[in-house]
Amino acid sequence: MEDTIAAIATAYGEGGIGIVRVSGPKTFEILEQVFVPAGDGISNRKMTYGYIEDREKEQKIDEVLCVFMKAPHTYTREDVAEINCHGSMVALRKTLELVLRKGARLAEPGEFTKRAFLNGRLDLSQAEAVIDMIKAKTDKTFDVALEQLDGQLSQKVINIRQLLLDLLVNLTVNIDYPDEDIEELTYEDLEIQISQISDMVEKLLATADTGKIIREGLKVAIIGKPNVGKSSLMNELLRETRAIVTEIPGTTRDTIEEIISIRNIPIRLTDTAGIRETEDKIEKIGIEKSKKSFNEADLIIFVMDSSRDISDEDREIIQYIGGRRAIVLINKIDLGRTWKREDIEELLPNSSVLETSLLEKTGIEEIEEVILDMVYGGKVKQNESLMVTNVRHKDLLERAKSSLEDARNMTLGREALDFIEIDIKNAYESLGEIIGETVSDDIINEVFSRFCLGK
Repeated sequence: MEDTIAAIATAYGEGGIGIVRVSGPKTFEILEQVFVPAGDGISNRKMTYGYIEDREKEQKIDEVLCVFMKAPHTYTREDVAEINCHGSMVALRKTLELVLRKGARLAEPGEFTKRAFLNGRLDLSQAEAVIDMIKAKTDKTFDVALEQLDGQLSQKVINIRQLLLDLLVNLTVNIDYPDEDIEELTYEDLEIQISQISDMVEKLLATADTGKIIREGLKVAIIGKPNVGKSSLMNELLRETRAIVTEIPGTTRDTIEEIISIRNIPIRLTDTAGIRETEDKIEKIGIEKSKKSFNEADLIIFVMDSSRDISDEDREIIQYIGGRRAIVLINKIDLGRTWKREDIEELLPNSSVLETSLLEKTGIEEIEEVILDMVYGGKVKQNESLMVTNVRHKDLLERAKSSLEDARNMTLGREALDFIEIDIKNAYESLGEIIGETVSDDIINEVFSRFCLGK
């Protein structure tokens, strides 16, 4: 990391200000060549007013505020400068081009954060939390990412690894020096310690399904035959008129997708075309998209019309749902009923059946409550901020759990300590990959390739 990098750190487009960020050993040298302070010279951690000038062309580029921050107390633990330009893409582009011409190179996606990781300011899970904060769509998503950036997940992992390391040391001593005057490690003690550590890993894993939804959003597909109230439900959940609502069946001919927040849970909501037999070519395409959305959804909301008999189309959808998670919404109860709620509960025993009249705007809160219960599943407290949100972390925790289960089984079977040691070491290394202690360069590069430029 002997070179100096630079990039535009703010989003592309017009704005009040735009920032060009520079990091590396030549930061101050480059700054002196491009920045002309209006008063005193450049001072450490002091915002200075002045101009960016191309002295070779005798051309003033922009009026700016500039701050220089000396290592190691910076984001990257290198010398860093941030040039606050007017929020014009022309000013930002010209400033960046000048900085690059004076000796910096264009930063790769995520390279500033990658340097923070390589220089020991952040571990790998904290670095991944940075991109989660940037992409957060709800307060809850942001809060969970902030807790991980603060190191709460890292500290849990470090604590578990320390217990495993203590156990490995004890095992090694008992294996290599059995005749020395040391405390003997019994199989009973070993089984207790492994079980306790395994329970700690399991507790983290219990948050993973909810954490994934908090981070990535819950894919919800609204399905049903035409004219049962799917578009009305979409509009009620959005709190705005997004989908066209008419009494004509087949009005929605394509899937309509929106990202919303329900009780601080990001929801990818899809209103689908009504599923029915039709000769209309355009409507057929919409129905095929509906089936695709159904297959990809985490949760199905099946809307039915209580004022009409259960049709073959309804029964076909019920067969599609099978044992999957679903909310069955019995709509139009204000128009009367031709069948009982219990009829659907018998056909779909694993689903939550709710009654509503979307015309009278009743039952929406109950839908949101059921979604909330499904997301948290009783395993995670709704105010809990420490969650495993990353699929990579979940996979590594599962690998560690599996290794610990193998070690426990061998302990119960009174196998040789050497074999037990191997599985405990595997668990230790799997957890080390979460925080970047035992991770390969390929994984590091993959993680940071998902970042945006300038971060």
